[in-house]
Amino acid sequence: MTSQQKPPFIIGITGGSASGKTYFMKKLIESFSEQHICRLSQDNYYRPINEIPRDENGVANFDLPEAIDHQLFARHIAELRQGNVVQQKEYTFNNPLLEPKVLTFNPLPIIIVEGIFVYYYPEVARLIDLKIFVDTKEYVKIKRRIIRDNNERGYDLDDVLYRWEHHVAPTYEKYIKPLRSEADIVINNNHRFDTGLEVLVAYLKTKVEAV
Repeated sequence: MTSQQKPPFIIGITGGSASGKTYFMKKLIESFSEQHICRLSQDNYYRPINEIPRDENGVANFDLPEAIDHQLFARHIAELRQGNVVQQKEYTFNNPLLEPKVLTFNPLPIIIVEGIFVYYYPEVARLIDLKIFVDTKEYVKIKRRIIRDNNERGYDLDDVLYRWEHHVAPTYEKYIKPLRSEADIVINNNHRFDTGLEVLVAYLKTKVEAV
């Protein structure tokens, strides 16, 4: 990045598991050209399965802050801010049907940093210019989680419900919900988020035009 170039504007998007962060982010990205916006997901920074903490029943708990290589995550965000291209291997949640790709992230004018712990890690939070929290009712989230984990990760219903009760819900209450008050914008996503999305897109377009 030259002295005349502005650093990327970094947006954080967080919320409870299955709150609709990914769909909201997808609609946000669709509002810009590929030359203007880049997404960096916390999901690709999980530690290897042998390093994931396990609960009292020996089940891997992906819903804990220590399951994420947050130092590498922060380092990559900082690299993008400095104008550098970064690469990271896709995390497939140990799904044998998926072949992991090497993902390339470019330092575009807008960088979206997404994940349930993006405000929890100080190294990551301090790099974020605008913090967004996607808020959704519990029953909506669990319905979405059942569908997603079955389709994308191959978990059956009993497994999903076990993880929700023992991993997901406690993590939300302890680590994620308390950080809602630190968000600059709260998007209610129980049914639709059109108005919130429109306001955000209009604001971000001023950032793109200023580049």
